[in-house]
Amino acid sequence: MSPVEVAHRARDQALRTAWSRRQVRPGAVGSERGSTRSARADRMFTTVLPAGTANRVPRDAVAAILASANQLLRGEWDVLGTVRTDMVRPDWFRDPVTGIRSDPGRYAFRIDHRDQGQTGNVKQVWEISRLQHLTLLAAAWYLTHDEAYAQRVSEQLRSWWRENPFLSGINWTSGIELGTRLISLAWIRRLLADWPDVVGLFEGDELAVRQIRWHQQYLASFRSRGSSANNHVIAEAAGQLAASCAFPWFRESQRWRRRSARLLEREIVRNTFPSGIGRELASDYQCFVAELGFAAAVEAEASGHPLTPVVWERLCAMADSAAALVDERSRPPRQGDSDEGRGLLLDAPVPNRWPSLLALADALVGRMEWWPKAPADATSTLIGALMGTRRHIGGRPECRQSRFADAGITLLRTNGDNEIWCRCDGGPHGYLSIAAHAHSDALSIEVRYAGVDILADPGTYCYHGEPAWRSYFRSTIAHNTIEVGGQNQSAEGGPFLWLRHAQAREIEVIDDGDIAMWTAQHDGYSSLNPPALHRRSVLLDRASRSIDIIDEVEGGDHEVRLAFHFGPDVHVELDGSWAVLAWPDAVVPGAARLELPHDLRWSLHKGETEPIAGWYSPGLGRRIPAFSLLGRGCSVPGTPLATRLEFLEPDKISQTVISRQAVSWYVSDTWRRKVHGIRAEAT
Repeated sequence: MSPVEVAHRARDQALRTAWSRRQVRPGAVGSERGSTRSARADRMFTTVLPAGTANRVPRDAVAAILASANQLLRGEWDVLGTVRTDMVRPDWFRDPVTGIRSDPGRYAFRIDHRDQGQTGNVKQVWEISRLQHLTLLAAAWYLTHDEAYAQRVSEQLRSWWRENPFLSGINWTSGIELGTRLISLAWIRRLLADWPDVVGLFEGDELAVRQIRWHQQYLASFRSRGSSANNHVIAEAAGQLAASCAFPWFRESQRWRRRSARLLEREIVRNTFPSGIGRELASDYQCFVAELGFAAAVEAEASGHPLTPVVWERLCAMADSAAALVDERSRPPRQGDSDEGRGLLLDAPVPNRWPSLLALADALVGRMEWWPKAPADATSTLIGALMGTRRHIGGRPECRQSRFADAGITLLRTNGDNEIWCRCDGGPHGYLSIAAHAHSDALSIEVRYAGVDILADPGTYCYHGEPAWRSYFRSTIAHNTIEVGGQNQSAEGGPFLWLRHAQAREIEVIDDGDIAMWTAQHDGYSSLNPPALHRRSVLLDRASRSIDIIDEVEGGDHEVRLAFHFGPDVHVELDGSWAVLAWPDAVVPGAARLELPHDLRWSLHKGETEPIAGWYSPGLGRRIPAFSLLGRGCSVPGTPLATRLEFLEPDKISQTVISRQAVSWYVSDTWRRKVHGIRAEAT
């Protein structure tokens, strides 16, 4: 930490201690309701949706919303891989996974939310207190005017306000939770605008008004700084801005609005590369930050306090880069951490939110012709209606980009049906000194065939409570890259801390018709004796629909392990240094041959725990067995390790493997001829 950050943290700690006198304990407040149909004249909610907006929501989106809302009325809700059945009267403090219930009366700043013994799995607890299931119920009321939906929202909002008074309990321990909750409250109030009892639920209820103010007082006094100023500070600024615009009822509202607008503008720029890629290099968080930014920017626009063009330009860049990153099924990369966080929930939840993000961006800034199609949904329709008119942003890319040099991300891909999509990682380790959401994945690749994970990034699985699993899913050996000397490329210091960062850089990227090639290296093994450097080249041959991977380890003899991890649809059979891959039950069936480096000893793993190997996480809190190949051996300077992945077209799948000698010749000779030819033409 810098001296400035240390000073800020000391100040925050002193303030937290002093604020213990301001804690409001459970039971000290009731639901202090005013009139159910009126409120003080200085409390007005004016940023309502235009008349007729509900009729514009696509029918399939309406049907999905109502199905999810009815599930909630029955008390069921999927929370990070766990189906909760207590959602009629949720316990705001109990973790359903461990059964642990944190103390509702404990002063928030004396709770260690990373201690599972105190809080259970805190992500499970926090998730429902973001109140995003209530925005979905409010959306169902907006679309149907069915009283059951509004009554459930009312019951649970009053319950939350009553049981979570200022600074009491786990739900006041993290600013990101308060920020996302404020965005939910603004939209619940907006969606229920025509419900007869809405004024009594919000501006006519003194406890509701106090809660909205308490949230903003907290965010105005405490924010993520320094090494922690990642997506958390975006959520804090976005929530403060949205609330100060939607609920401008307090003497501090104008000051809160101006400060949060400046903070959001500064941190959106800091948290993203000029290309629009998130600096955390965790794909899921790019979507989360973009959702938060768009929600706050539209709230400001609707209230008559538009943000500067700088914010809109960067948000637009985030959308353009998102459109370029996705595969043919609009699936994003799986790079870095993912906790499935949403900035706002107005549609039925789905595993892949990126099409919804693109639909929202289309409604707000317009889509480029090369974007994949993203059908309108409730989110894009409602937020677009609140915005009114699209923003025009100039200087946008006229064609789909395949390289984002500032982020070190390069895509090698084919055109047409059954796309081969390959993401190559040659960028920074992560964002800020702790790189909280980074993985030790330098020079790793992801490969998909028609959107099916073939060489897969295994994902995240967990944040808290299972340190061995947290370490594995972030480790080098859990990614499609090479481990040298039995250590991670970057040094782990805790579940959200990296002490040493591998520095990767792209050396060259060439795309010449049938051939696309990427070469990069990193210094993550410079601490070994002797120091080692890993260099990797990846070549996509579009004509033969094959990928060649060449790994070189410079700097003496070292023990190495080369890993390849496969998606859950892929079945793998290993025969020496050959593997046959097949995914007959996937959305698009296929098969491939994998020629592995002959100098390594190969083994096949699936669903193992001692040690951990062969796993894939489809989402936080979920893991399923999947095949992994591990090659062990010793690096020899000047002797590259060559891997070839050849996809088989449907008319060739029935054929047996071709001669190993032919493939070995192809990798050793044709690879070099192609590379030399491409480089010669490029120069």
